[in-house]
Amino acid sequence: MQPTLLVLAAGMGSRYGGLKQIDPMGPSGETILDYSVFDALRAGFGKVVFVIRPDFEQAFKERVVARFAARIPVALAFQTLDRLPAGFAPPAGREKPWGTTHAVLCARDAVAEPFAMINADDFYGRDSFAVLGRRLAAEAVDSTAYSMVGFTLANTLSEHGTVTRGVCRTDARGFLADIQELSGVRRTADGVECAGPDGPIRLTGTEPVSMNFWGFTPAIFPQLEAEFRGFLGRHGGEPKSECYIPTTVGDLVTSRQATCEVLRTTATWFGATYAEDKPAVQASIAALVAAGDYPATLWG
Repeated sequence: MQPTLLVLAAGMGSRYGGLKQIDPMGPSGETILDYSVFDALRAGFGKVVFVIRPDFEQAFKERVVARFAARIPVALAFQTLDRLPAGFAPPAGREKPWGTTHAVLCARDAVAEPFAMINADDFYGRDSFAVLGRRLAAEAVDSTAYSMVGFTLANTLSEHGTVTRGVCRTDARGFLADIQELSGVRRTADGVECAGPDGPIRLTGTEPVSMNFWGFTPAIFPQLEAEFRGFLGRHGGEPKSECYIPTTVGDLVTSRQATCEVLRTTATWFGATYAEDKPAVQASIAALVAAGDYPATLWG
């Protein structure tokens, strides 16, 4: 069975200052999304599902989907504040999305195969898709043996501000033991640190981190709904609370409802967290094109 690529593209790009999901980055105007779809095709994926906001559907279709819709089946799913489990409603005045766990749930009706979940604005590299694609192609649709592509923390930082990262602890077999969402992560003159309740916390920089490149099966959907229901019961009345996939998967692992193997990759990750990151992303893509990893025009 060919796996599906699920792309979370509903983010508002508040730190970046615009819809970076459709911002040209490649030499022929390609977006980071173009490279993800191109790598997924090379890795044997058979369909792409995008989770987006309804308000930029038309622009997204015209500027992104139209590039490759003739090469691979494409479906859209919509993340809206009111798409919640029965018995719940968004509180008055809430504007912020509910987070990545909710975004994946919004695609439930569009995904019936093992699938990879990625962010729209992260460049994961050819090897990452190949590694996860092989794993998913052999996975049963009802399996709760999930997976995650793990990157090295020091290789995922921005030079223009702090980031949030899901730092993983693995067991001797390479399976996820727990995951901790750390905020205020930044490079310093002599290493890496993150924000802590009593001041900065030193990190080694070699920790495996989640960049939201996960391998799931449809068995995850009822589990996510149960976790999201619990989240709404605890935090649904808060105007800015969000339910994140790394935290949710960590809870599933620690409660032994699932396993998650951390798959290490040689691929280079980079992304545009801030507008100032764009030149570095463009330069990195240009270098990969020059090295022959990608054609100068992806869809020509």
